[in-house]
Amino acid sequence: MLKVIQNGLNRLDIELSGKLDAEQMKTALDELVSKSENIENGKMLYEVIDFHLPSLGAIAIEFSRLPSMFKLMKKFNRAAVLTDKAWIQKVSELEGALFPGLEIKAFNRDQKEEAETWLSS
Repeated sequence: MLKVIQNGLNRLDIELSGKLDAEQMKTALDELVSKSENIENGKMLYEVIDFHLPSLGAIAIEFSRLPSMFKLMKKFNRAAVLTDKAWIQKVSELEGALFPGLEIKAFNRDQKEEAETWLSS
């Protein structure tokens, strides 16, 4: 499940848990686009609670929307990723290099307060 929560004018909180299928991915990406429509210089708090690889159908949906996702990411300048998986932390921070103007920093899930402080600094 991927849940997108609007948290103020320029912030989205995203929660990922479990495995996503194609329909869940489509719904989540639609919601992400809709809720970020009016965001400028946004912040994102992304919490990975229980990660499973998405289904092949979900991956296909995500790839089909890459152009719009790149455009959407330009609306954000900071993203904090909360996860207890070291490899997800590293991949998240490397992903930041793909999006000019977007700084991504990873934190352990028990460091939510530190992530919140970093996002608002």
